[in-house]
Amino acid sequence: MKKKIAALLVSIFFCLYSFAQCSICSKTASQLGEGPAKALNGAIVYLMIMPFAIIGFIAYKWIKTEQNNN
Repeated sequence: MKKKIAALLVSIFFCLYSFAQCSICSKTASQLGEGPAKALNGAIVYLMIMPFAIIGFIAYKWIKTEQNNN
């Protein structure tokens, strides 16, 4: 279980440094300049993390419940 949690945390940290822009956002960001482009990318990644955190929490609770029932 600890390995799974560590893998999840590592994948989240790598996600923070990824480029999460679609083609339209990339074009807009390139016109804005370097600073605003990084801020736009950070905002996209920030908005992406919450749904994954909610799904992860639900999956964790579900797994714990299933383990307790068996």
